[in-house]
Amino acid sequence: MTVPYRTEYLENFLKQKYTPEDYPVLKEQRTAWAERKPFRGLKLLDATPVFSNTLLKHLALIEAGATLFVGLSEGIAFDPVATELLSSAGIPLLHNKQAAMDLDLILDCAAAFSHWNSSLGYVELTRSGFEEYRKLNKRVFLADNGKIKLIETLLGTGESYFRAMKQLGYEQWKERKLVIFGNGKVGRGIAIRALKRGALVTVVSDPAQNDPSLPVVEAEFVSYADSQAVGEAVQTAFAVVMATGRVAAFQADCPPDFWHQSKALFANMGVEDEFGPSIPAERVLMQKKTINFILDEPTRLCYIDATMALHNRGAEYLLNNSGFTGMILPPAEIENELLAVSKSKGKISSELAGLFDQKQNI
Repeated sequence: MTVPYRTEYLENFLKQKYTPEDYPVLKEQRTAWAERKPFRGLKLLDATPVFSNTLLKHLALIEAGATLFVGLSEGIAFDPVATELLSSAGIPLLHNKQAAMDLDLILDCAAAFSHWNSSLGYVELTRSGFEEYRKLNKRVFLADNGKIKLIETLLGTGESYFRAMKQLGYEQWKERKLVIFGNGKVGRGIAIRALKRGALVTVVSDPAQNDPSLPVVEAEFVSYADSQAVGEAVQTAFAVVMATGRVAAFQADCPPDFWHQSKALFANMGVEDEFGPSIPAERVLMQKKTINFILDEPTRLCYIDATMALHNRGAEYLLNNSGFTGMILPPAEIENELLAVSKSKGKISSELAGLFDQKQNI
């Protein structure tokens, strides 16, 4: 029996904010699932951070016939307007600290609901969550690993850092020095946007961990192990942003004498405290919280549409491929199918052109 959700509350709100070109992949997914109802009779929890754009993800799951629950968790931001809309639509909100309930599928974020039972498995949205699940020996589809995540990180996250800084009053970057800790997907995404704004970019990273599959960024590079060079970069910076995925990375890499003398704007783009306990929270913008979560839309829908659709699709993959166990990476055919929709029908098709060319220089 399908639960009679009052989805008109969500539909009316979303029509005022987005056009179909913002979310072509979720739109096609919803249309396809409306016919097949792959999750009919299944209890499914979605723990994606709840913001206005996440509601489109929920609508696709409802259209697929799921009995849907939305998960909130300690330390992960959400938009109260969006949660109120979910409640108005009759969609239950659960918290990861409450008594666990048995579910058929859990679409998780940062392993917040890894301690709850899911009979068919879990779909994890983040790299940090994947590392946690790997310790637990559970059946997990990793939506973070693959080409689609590059849209969110290389294009979307970098854009959201500068949008958040603009909201805080910092808009001028030309000839100003930005020091980025981390040279992974998020770090490079920020560097790409910074260079386009005319900023002087220094990247602090581990040279041994360089990922050649990502676009090449034409910036100054400093080894995290060269504490003198790291400190001098921080001391002379206009802004410093953390994107390493390592707890207390800044504290470990930058000598205190240098950051004590720095007037730079410190910001964190990681889920964890990447500055470390030695750096007071008040020294960092937004008290060390992930800075783009001050925004109404932390990552614009057009950049996260395909990621959310892949997260949903992972649940269908677990349902239809019971023989696969352990950690499951997104099959290329699924990613290519979703990417084709983004490239042909989305508003960022021009930005996607060349993104996956490994020889690209930024």
